[in-house]
Amino acid sequence: MKNGIVIADAGPIISLALVNRLELLNELFDDVRIAHAVWEEITRDESKAFIPVIKAYFQDKVCKIKSYNELTFIMDYGESESLILYREIEADFLLIDDKKARNIAENFNVRCIGTLGLLSVAKDKNLITELRPIFLEFLQNKRFYSLNLLNAILEMSGEESIID
Repeated sequence: MKNGIVIADAGPIISLALVNRLELLNELFDDVRIAHAVWEEITRDESKAFIPVIKAYFQDKVCKIKSYNELTFIMDYGESESLILYREIEADFLLIDDKKARNIAENFNVRCIGTLGLLSVAKDKNLITELRPIFLEFLQNKRFYSLNLLNAILEMSGEESIID
C-alpha cells in the first residue's frame, strides 16, 4: 500500500537523484508533485550530471500554486511554495530536509518526512537492501546530514556505523 500524495522540496530531490533513488518516490507514494519554485531551483544548475534525470522525472509533476505566497519572509521560496502546494492539493506528506522549514511546516500540522526517513521506510519495505553505501555517497558528495543521525539510523537498521 502506498502513502498518497507527496510534495517534494529541492534538497531531498537532489539527494535522491545523486544516489539514483528517485524511483523510490513512485514505490512509496501514489502521486509525486513539486512546486514551480522547486522546479526552477533544481533545474537552474545544468552542470550536475543528474539534472537530466531530475528533469525527465519531474517535468510532468510541476504545479503552480494558486494563492499568494505569504511565507517567503520566514522560509525560502521553494520551501514556502511547497508548503502552500501541500495545503492547496491536500497532500499527505511534505518531503523536506531543511530543519527550520520543517519546523515551520510542522507548526502548520503538515506531515513531514525527510530523505533519511524516506530511505529508512524504503529499507523497511525491502525496496533497498543497505543504507550505509547511500549515506557514504551523501557524505562524499557534501550532502549535509548529521553524522550522529546517520549513525543512529544505521544502528537501528542493524548496519555498521560510519566512522567520524
